[in-house]
Amino acid sequence: MYSYMKGELVEILEETIVLEVNNIGYNIHIPASMIDSFSGTGQTVKIYTYFHVKEDAMKLYGFLTRDDLNIFKLLLGVSGIGPKGALAILTVMTPDDLRFAVLGDDAKTIAKAPGIGNKTAQRLILELKDKLNLEDAFEAKSMHVAANLGNSASGVKSEAVQALTALGYSAAEALKAVNGVELTEDMAVEEVLKAALKQMAF
Repeated sequence: MYSYMKGELVEILEETIVLEVNNIGYNIHIPASMIDSFSGTGQTVKIYTYFHVKEDAMKLYGFLTRDDLNIFKLLLGVSGIGPKGALAILTVMTPDDLRFAVLGDDAKTIAKAPGIGNKTAQRLILELKDKLNLEDAFEAKSMHVAANLGNSASGVKSEAVQALTALGYSAAEALKAVNGVELTEDMAVEEVLKAALKQMAF
């Protein structure tokens, strides 16, 4: 129904915000982690929205990026996960983190979300694995890394992943290990590889 809403942020609550658009205040449910992105009320913000309709309720859910919104919709498609569960997952994980957890079969990390048990996390991985593309996941992560550290950093990560896959590790294992390395701007591929291999040893 709505693609996005742009207006004045007039109220910030624990799990919701009130966005005023054309003199109407919309109550929008958001992941709790999103609150830190706001500097305060009075600012103009653009929120990507999802309008959820049930027999007994109609609610608006909001996100800062279209990527967050798309992942939220994917989560809603998993049996046993409703809007509350999807928000809980996106409160403790970024879309990138979720992609790598799914592609790396990391149910333990997903199960850290409130109300998401190990069985639900495993079912989520099973149902979303075919819907998430490994290359897209790494590309999205690389873009974020590049934005923070410069293009050279994402290139180093990419080379490290290729080296690990050449050593016989699966792409998912390589991505997960390299993603866990804390990169600095002047790190060489060899240093990233050593750190990634050290993580894999545990």
